Amino acid sequence: MENEIKKLLQDILTCIDQIENYIGSEKNFSEYDTNLLVQDAVERNIITIGEAMNTLLKRMPQIPISNARKVIDARNKLTHGYDEIENLQVWSILVKHLPILKTEVQTLLNN
Repeated sequence: MENEIKKLLQDILTCIDQIENYIGSEKNFSEYDTNLLVQDAVERNIITIGEAMNTLLKRMPQIPISNARKVIDARNKLTHGYDEIENLQVWSILVKHLPILKTEVQTLLNN
């Protein structure tokens, strides 16, 4: 695997780790919903993940990451449709999809 691909995967993993740190192990939506600082930090990291994923798909279109396109779509929605985003939508990404992405990225980095 190319160094650039590894760096992009590591960037994604770093962002996921930061998000996990921001929301804590308890994953309490009420706390997230009322903390604007955490919301901003989480959304910024989702945008960064989407940017890295977009570059990854350009370099390696067949990368074995499920929902890679949806990661980019989430980034685009946060960036361009920010006024339509609800915290519950972001929370769903955090608890349902981020753990899967993390596992897939770790697997790629370990191979």
